[in-house]
Amino acid sequence: MTIADLNSEIRDLCDADTTSYMAATLLRRVNSALETLVGKIINADGHWQYDDTNYTDLPVGTGTLVSGQSIYSFSSEYLDILEVMILTTGGIYQRTTPFDPSEMNQSWDEWVGSATGTIPNGFPQYYDKVGDSIRFDRSPTATHATLTSGLKVRFKRTADLFTSAQVTTGTKVPGIASPYHQLIAYMAAIPYCMSYKKDRVEGYRREVGSENRESPYYGGMMLDMVNFYARREKDDRPVMTQEFQHYE
Repeated sequence: MTIADLNSEIRDLCDADTTSYMAATLLRRVNSALETLVGKIINADGHWQYDDTNYTDLPVGTGTLVSGQSIYSFSSEYLDILEVMILTTGGIYQRTTPFDPSEMNQSWDEWVGSATGTIPNGFPQYYDKVGDSIRFDRSPTATHATLTSGLKVRFKRTADLFTSAQVTTGTKVPGIASPYHQLIAYMAAIPYCMSYKKDRVEGYRREVGSENRESPYYGGMMLDMVNFYARREKDDRPVMTQEFQHYE
């Protein structure tokens, strides 16, 4: 479905028109539904990592390292960091290892061996995620790493949301598998119906469904979508290996 198709479908589900279900409200709820679905997908995806098909670039970012700086911040659109790499002086990106010093009952300064709060210079081997930032166990310098485009990060990001201009054009489609576009329509219709068509709410909630077995709405399109994304790595077949046991 295009965004134009989605808007028409939502209004049909609500017996609404462009006056009673205004474009700005509809856009907000479509984007909210899309972000909710992408969150479910990211939690469910297997070896084949999800990324919104509307993005024109890969979910990989590069940045320039600052000499003597150990902390780097990221945009809020990055939902999860998958891999952090540093460019060596030899021109090869080397992966760093995630580590949380609190798991060892240590402060960060204790773990990196800093008595003054100043992180030692060197080639980073470990990083710790703190909010929308990462901090390295060593501060890179030109002696130890290549600073220009020296930081590379693979990440998961939220949906490429619709804009009012794209609604006017009407041709953009949601960046999720097409069988589940209808989910967005039902999810955006429910809030309107809760105010003006209350008799439809229960039926639409059951159409949407839930992947949570404890939910009274377990099943429906939501469960189908989650199962679809959880099984996308079908070409990655499990390999059976022999297990040797030694008996004394």
